[in-house]
Amino acid sequence: MQVDAFSDVPFKGNPLAVVFGADGLSTEQMHAIARWTNLSETTFVLTPDDPAADYRVRIFTTQDEFPFAGHPTLGTAYALLQAGLRPKVPGRLVQQCGVGLVPVHLGDDGSLAFSAPPANFTPLAPALQPLLSQALGQALISARHPPTVVDMGIRWLVVPLDSAADCLAWSPDAAALKRLQHDSGADGVAVYGPHPDGGPADMEVRALFLEHGVLIEDPVTGSANACIARLLQASQAGAPYRARQGAALDRDGRIFVRYRDGTPWIGGHVTGVIDGEIRLPG
Repeated sequence: MQVDAFSDVPFKGNPLAVVFGADGLSTEQMHAIARWTNLSETTFVLTPDDPAADYRVRIFTTQDEFPFAGHPTLGTAYALLQAGLRPKVPGRLVQQCGVGLVPVHLGDDGSLAFSAPPANFTPLAPALQPLLSQALGQALISARHPPTVVDMGIRWLVVPLDSAADCLAWSPDAAALKRLQHDSGADGVAVYGPHPDGGPADMEVRALFLEHGVLIEDPVTGSANACIARLLQASQAGAPYRARQGAALDRDGRIFVRYRDGTPWIGGHVTGVIDGEIRLPG
């Protein structure tokens, strides 16, 4: 199944390919299928080996395997529900993946939300600040938080900007951003800024990463939003908020963040787009 994550309108979110019944596939076959779909991520659903899990998933980009990613988590849960999976516990799925068990809440309105994994924080090294300034161009870094690498199995360099307008107007220096991502050890760079008076959302988000040496902007990024939510946790004091991502790409991804018992839950809607089957060689 191919789905559109973080949108209830087809073609406005982030696409994901979900391959069911993948227990018989080798890692090499999974890599080959992920390269062929040519999407940012493709997931493969497997039988769990943890009795607490409803399913196990492996997450592949066109070149790597990730232990966790956000829009694949929501998209896979949606696809499985559409395929008839019945949760062990009503109203909740538990995904087993590279970071362990990730709960997914099933909303009454059809939305889904995953519990953000624990995160480690590493402030950007002072020696890399000039490179960050070059990568940002005219965009102004907010004083709310220092730029920080947030690691929850996937690592995002999170940079707060003064406003949503700065975020939308940002024209990154691609060469500097590539070096910054490499030198900081991040998998990508995520910037965010607040909308005045809530606007279309409380916050605008953009996320960029390298793929085959080319700088790519991601339409809607669950893991980047989870990293931002973890970073905001102390200052937000558990206040819920809404984020928009993808406007610079003519997308309209919508993310909501809620805090429960000190944990951010990253939520949104998912829309099914394609149903089909894969024919393997031989």
